[in-house]
Amino acid sequence: MPDPTTLPAAPVTLSGVAASPGTGIGPAFVLIAPDLRFETLTGQDPAAERVRLDAALSESRADLNGVREGARARLGDDAAAIFDAHLLLLDDPELGAAIQESLTRGANAEAAVHGAFEAFIGMFESLDDPYLRERAADLRDLRARVLSHLLGRPLASLGELREPAIVVAHDLTPSDTAGLDPALVRGVVTAVGGRTSHSAIMARGLGLPAVVGVGEAALAALTRGTPLIVSGDAGTVTVHPDAAALSAAQAAQAAAQAERDRLDALKDHEGRTADGLRVELAANIGSPAEVPGALSAGAEGVGLYRTEFLFLGRDDLPGEDEQYRAYRAVLEGMDGRPVIIRTLDIGGDKALPALGLPHEENPFLGFRAIRLCLARSDLFRVQLRALLRASVHGQLRVMFPMIATVQEFLEARAHLDAARAELTAEGVPVAEGVPVGMMVEIPAAAALSEQFARHADFFSVGSNDLIGYAMAADRMNERVANLYQPLNPAVLTLIALTCQGAARHGKWVGVCGEMAGDPLALPLLVGLGVTELSMSAPALLPRREQVLNLNAAQARELAAHALTLSHATEVEAAVRAAYPDLTPTDA
Repeated sequence: MPDPTTLPAAPVTLSGVAASPGTGIGPAFVLIAPDLRFETLTGQDPAAERVRLDAALSESRADLNGVREGARARLGDDAAAIFDAHLLLLDDPELGAAIQESLTRGANAEAAVHGAFEAFIGMFESLDDPYLRERAADLRDLRARVLSHLLGRPLASLGELREPAIVVAHDLTPSDTAGLDPALVRGVVTAVGGRTSHSAIMARGLGLPAVVGVGEAALAALTRGTPLIVSGDAGTVTVHPDAAALSAAQAAQAAAQAERDRLDALKDHEGRTADGLRVELAANIGSPAEVPGALSAGAEGVGLYRTEFLFLGRDDLPGEDEQYRAYRAVLEGMDGRPVIIRTLDIGGDKALPALGLPHEENPFLGFRAIRLCLARSDLFRVQLRALLRASVHGQLRVMFPMIATVQEFLEARAHLDAARAELTAEGVPVAEGVPVGMMVEIPAAAALSEQFARHADFFSVGSNDLIGYAMAADRMNERVANLYQPLNPAVLTLIALTCQGAARHGKWVGVCGEMAGDPLALPLLVGLGVTELSMSAPALLPRREQVLNLNAAQARELAAHALTLSHATEVEAAVRAAYPDLTPTDA
């Protein structure tokens, strides 16, 4: 009888969240975090603890400067920018005051640091926006760095990675990311996180297969060298794969590379249907760092630049010059392609201490976005001036969010005109004829689209919110998520009304929500009259191919039929019957 200890381990499949597509094969490189547990002490000498803290902060700054330069050398200036933010956080006055207050009460430095950071982390974790909620990971990363110096326990480092491997960790911090060598990392597996976690975003940006949210228990048995297969498409991790699994994974890798090569050949093709309708394919981005990825995916422009990320995670407000630099960087980076920059879309669901916004029971129907900006003209005017100053550096389009009434749009546009007049009087150059549009995310805006189109230069349908408001369903609430139906005829009718109202005044309509990247929705949107689709960069090439092969006349017939149906399932069936090769995607 064979010795059981010499037999190969049986394959085991772990399940998680499919975070970044592709197949990775290799041994596990388990990143073990140091033990940062500490004893909470009271009655300590505040001066002595302050000395310890200052030393730890100084060492952390030195670390971050080194990591930043390493990231710059390996990944470029955009990747290094996140560590500039970490350095600023170390000197954040509100955070520093909270730490000092604890020290003054006699806490030891470890407890003071942990408690102050915990308050900030809790603030981010309470946000409704999943992308912003995941930014708490940045704060945990920084806290761990400071604590590691206080405790004298070095942080884990990917610098030890010498051979190709699958990186396995509880989570990957921004600092971990800076240590990644894409030439050696074959994939990423984490115990926690979702599609909007830092690990997932990083993996997609680097083109690495990733599965996140596998769970601590599932990863606990993995050790360095354990053979793995990561399927970022299926959201699975195969542990100790057998020969058949390895052969299938290698075939998947070859097929994926062939598909990438095939789609890359379409990158420079103008978005245009087979029968000649122009459909612009643009990218949604949240920072200048995302511009290179958008361009490499063939983006014809930026259909949505979210400006709120400039405002979050700080206790002050970004000044005009800081905003100007960010907007200029995006416009210059896109090299003459159109860039739609959305003005501040923030409210009670996103903590912004400098504004002192009270908590609201229902922030998505509350004091937010354009409502906040019109009430805080000082805040709004700074952003508008920065946008107009940046307009000379590219093809800027300004867009106002959450417009519900014509009066709101006219008032917002009047603020923009006033900012232009100020800058002109000051001798500051401003581009002429900057288009000014609005988001259509409130059903009232869709219903009155013809009236809005008399004043707005373009519409961009924010499908995520439009669906939520139209169906009165929160997609993050699993008990009602089934009612969040992009293909519901009611939603399609609102988009149709928007396109009809725009067409009567010669205006165009785009879509910048997740529907834009959904292959089942795309022919319906084009058929309804949408001529710009803005989506995440990874979705651009597949959707470009779909547009190039699409017959717009057939799409119009399909859309007209869909508007006569009663259920989302009927609409989906009609689309599948017309295009049997399509599958939904969350890219």
